Amino acid sequence: MARSHVSPRLLVATALLALLPLLGGWWAWKGQGPLQHPATVLVLKGMSLDQVADQMARDGVIRSAALFKLWARARNLRLIRGEYTISPRASLAEVAGKLRRGEIHYTPVVVPDGLTAWGLEKRLRSFIPEEVFWQLWRSPRLARIAGFPEAKDLEGLVAPATYRLNHAMEPEEIFLLLVEAFRNQVRPRLEGGPLPPYQTLILASLVEKESHLPEEQPRVAGVYLKRLRLGMRLQCDPTSLYARWVSGDLRFTAPTPEDIRRPSPFNTYTVAGLPPTPIAIPSPAAIAAAKAPEVGRDLYFVATGLGGHAFAPTLKQHDRNINAYRRELARQRRASRG
Repeated sequence: MARSHVSPRLLVATALLALLPLLGGWWAWKGQGPLQHPATVLVLKGMSLDQVADQMARDGVIRSAALFKLWARARNLRLIRGEYTISPRASLAEVAGKLRRGEIHYTPVVVPDGLTAWGLEKRLRSFIPEEVFWQLWRSPRLARIAGFPEAKDLEGLVAPATYRLNHAMEPEEIFLLLVEAFRNQVRPRLEGGPLPPYQTLILASLVEKESHLPEEQPRVAGVYLKRLRLGMRLQCDPTSLYARWVSGDLRFTAPTPEDIRRPSPFNTYTVAGLPPTPIAIPSPAAIAAAKAPEVGRDLYFVATGLGGHAFAPTLKQHDRNINAYRRELARQRRASRG
């Protein structure tokens, strides 16, 4: 009986043909991806697996949405909402691994002492649309969560800190993070001063904007508290600037005579008492000063031109301090020209 003879070359070719689908699958999974530049994948609230896969394919992050879906269902993948950064040429396996492990990319956002509503809106602009920001800024619910249901808005009701945010977070979720940090870290420190807690916060914000020197902040607070008790207007320059901004004029320059005369509940040159809300985020030192003000004979203070303030118990002494301040500014101008 004759034997059939199969060529070794034919056997090798047949084996290679059988391996081609496996090699193709391996390359589709492990080979370089199509992405040319770093990209971001957002898994937003309510997005399905299919929506994420299709979006990644449309954006050129992966080549095959079908292969990703097949892998994800085989692994019973549960998507974790968040922002994921993908490197150029990342393979489908690398993209899938990031999503499986929940390797969310966070952006640190610094909220410093002294920041106002407009500064905070600017820092959060890539996370919260401007119109949505201002709607949430005036939310009575968020004010209640912060611990001050009487507050007209959230000015001062944000804890100074560095927050880790990602672009898949909902705007209200971000605001909750800010006001809950205030409630837990700042609100308890406002108890026990000579004023009720919310007024302590307002006074601390004035102190914060007037002086950045912790050693003189209690004295600044003492001048304001004494003026409050005597029924004198506080005449705090930063409140006249805040009144300007509330009016819609967002020039960030020194106060002008027009600012000083502007009728506004925030302008302590034209109305008595504290403004209706804080005018900035106060530092822990400013809050401590508002809780324990150094009330003495002083009723006035003015900048020295050298970083601090000169205090005075009488208007006559205050006028001398003002003249000294002007002389110092003139000296500095001459020195800069020379």
